[in-house]
Amino acid sequence: MWAQLRRCDRDGADGTVEALEKIVPVLRRRCPKARIILRADGGFCREGIMKWCEENGVKYVLGLARNARLEAMIQENMVQAPIRQCLGGVAVRVFGDHEYRTVKSWSRLRRVVSKSEVTLQGDNPRFIVTNWEAEEDGGRFESETLYEKVYCGRGQMENVIKQPQLDLQADRTSTGYLESNQLRLWFSIWGYLLLDRLRAWGLAGSSWAKATVGTVRLKRLKIAAQVAVSVRRIYIQMSSAYPLQKLWRDCRNRLQALSCEPIG
Repeated sequence: MWAQLRRCDRDGADGTVEALEKIVPVLRRRCPKARIILRADGGFCREGIMKWCEENGVKYVLGLARNARLEAMIQENMVQAPIRQCLGGVAVRVFGDHEYRTVKSWSRLRRVVSKSEVTLQGDNPRFIVTNWEAEEDGGRFESETLYEKVYCGRGQMENVIKQPQLDLQADRTSTGYLESNQLRLWFSIWGYLLLDRLRAWGLAGSSWAKATVGTVRLKRLKIAAQVAVSVRRIYIQMSSAYPLQKLWRDCRNRLQALSCEPIG
């Protein structure tokens, strides 16, 4: 997880290429057969990012802000969609495939996928840009699949990324200095990574395997206990009325099995 504060006078995508240059080689060393995909919203649709991905064999699927030229390309679809919506009474999506290049900022034509959507609330046209060709992998990445399965899948990942902010107060950057705020952010991220490993290893197979880190912290760690210290040991005595004793014990046993040293 990459977590770095930036000053307000910088573009939101600044530093992305530098981060990719560090992250991608590590992923390739550890997972040499893995396909690396960059999914991001329109704030990261920048020529430098797309060009770096194209030159380094990284697939990207990025949101693309709509404009008059893009909307003109899907005019026919935006006529069809309301007709189908009136007939069916439900939201309708019509997907399209296009070649597009900006007037100045892009260095080449790129594949753009459009979603011409009409809902009960009105028109909702959207666009993404990608270096994935439609015929790759036997045509698996046609426009609808690419948009709904690949691009929209980033929504759940964003919810996971928000967990440090919502559950571990990663947004508590209230000091007057960038450096100390950055340190606070790192502490929250390190805490998240520890809880994520606890969830992945200790709670695997349980009903909590997909719980948020806030739930894991509250139910698994914030437990009343009595601590007694002797010359040789530290005893942690938990209440016999604790309702999740079995889950706690199973989690401890799984972690102990992974550890070189006995736990507790």
